[in-house]
Amino acid sequence: MAALLCPAKFGSLPSGEAVELWTLKGHGGLVVEAITYGGIVTRILAPRRGGVQDDVVLGFNNLDSYLTRHPYFGAITGRVAGRIANAAFALDGCTYQLARNDPPNHLHGGVTGFDKRLWEAAPVDRADGAPSVRLTYASPDGEERYPGNLSVAVTYTVSDDNVFLIETEATSDKTTPLSLTHHSYFNLAGEASGSIANHVLTIFSGTVVPTDDKMTPCGRLEPVTAANDFRAPRRLGDAIPSLHLRHGNLYALPGRGDGGMVVAARLEDPASGRVLTVSTTEKYVQLYSGAYLDCQLPGKSGKVYPPFAGVCLECEGYPDASNEEMRKDILLHPGLIQRRTTAYAFSVDAAGRANTIS
Repeated sequence: MAALLCPAKFGSLPSGEAVELWTLKGHGGLVVEAITYGGIVTRILAPRRGGVQDDVVLGFNNLDSYLTRHPYFGAITGRVAGRIANAAFALDGCTYQLARNDPPNHLHGGVTGFDKRLWEAAPVDRADGAPSVRLTYASPDGEERYPGNLSVAVTYTVSDDNVFLIETEATSDKTTPLSLTHHSYFNLAGEASGSIANHVLTIFSGTVVPTDDKMTPCGRLEPVTAANDFRAPRRLGDAIPSLHLRHGNLYALPGRGDGGMVVAARLEDPASGRVLTVSTTEKYVQLYSGAYLDCQLPGKSGKVYPPFAGVCLECEGYPDASNEEMRKDILLHPGLIQRRTTAYAFSVDAAGRANTIS
C-alpha cells in the first residue's frame, strides 16, 4: 500500500465529527482524492498531452462549501440515484411515501441521502498493490423512509493504467430498492476551463428512457432519435441544444447477459488529448449536460461554475422504484448481496485523433 497516503483531516461537521481526505496515487499518474463526507471525490488529477496533470472534476477546496447546497459534486448518491415518480413506491403490500425533494419526484435518495452522510474509511490491501480505500455506511430501517437496515460499501481504487475503479457491495434485512451512482462532473480540459461544449461524446446505446418536463421517467424504452443519438461521436456544443430540456437522457446499455463490464461511453477533449472511457456492470448510464449548474460558490480555482461547466456520466440501475416491471434490477432482497462495478479509464490521445472529429 505504498501508494496510499494516510488520511488527512478535511474539516469537521457541525456535530464535531472529523471528515477525512484520502489520496490515491497510481504509478500511471492518475490521482484521486475523496472525503468521507458523502464519499465525495473532490479531485481527479489526470495527465494530458505532454504529461501535464490537471484537475478534471468540479468541486470545492473546503468542507463548508460541500455542506451548503451543491449539485451532488462527486458524491455517492442513493439509496436510489435519479428520480422516483411522485416520490412513492409500493413494495410487499406497503406504500412508502418519500420526500418530494425535486417536486413532484424524489431525487437521489432524498433530503439527506448518502451524499450527505459520514462514511467510515479504511485502506484495502489488494494483491496487485493498487491504492484502494473502502467506504462503509450503515443506513437504518426507515432512513429517508426507505425499508430495511442496509449495509453498503463503496471501494475506490486507482490502477497503474489510470483507471478509477468504483465497486459497490450491499446487503439488507428487508427488500429495498438500491441503485447507487457516482456523480462527478467531468471537464477534461480542467475544472476551471469553462464550457464542455468542445468535448466529444460517444454513448454506446441506441435506446433511451423518455422523461416528461419534470424529468420523470415515463416507464418505457424508446429508440434514440437524431436529437439524442450519440452512437457516433458528437461535439457536445452541437448536441446539447437538441437534448430534452438540454439535460440529457437515461440510456439503456446492451448488457452481455453475464453481468460483466460493458463500455457505456467515451468522452474526449480535443485540446488536451484526454479521453475518458466509462465501463460498467450497470444497466443504464445517465447523461447530464450540467444545464442547471447554478453554483454561486467559487470552485477550486476561485471561479464559479456556470451551466455546462461539467458533464456527468452516471452509471446506475433503473431509477423509478414506483415502476414494478422496470425496477427489478434494483431490488435488493434479504440474504442476497448486490455488487456493481464502474470504471472511469483515463488515457491520452497523443496523436491528436480527437481533433479530427467534428
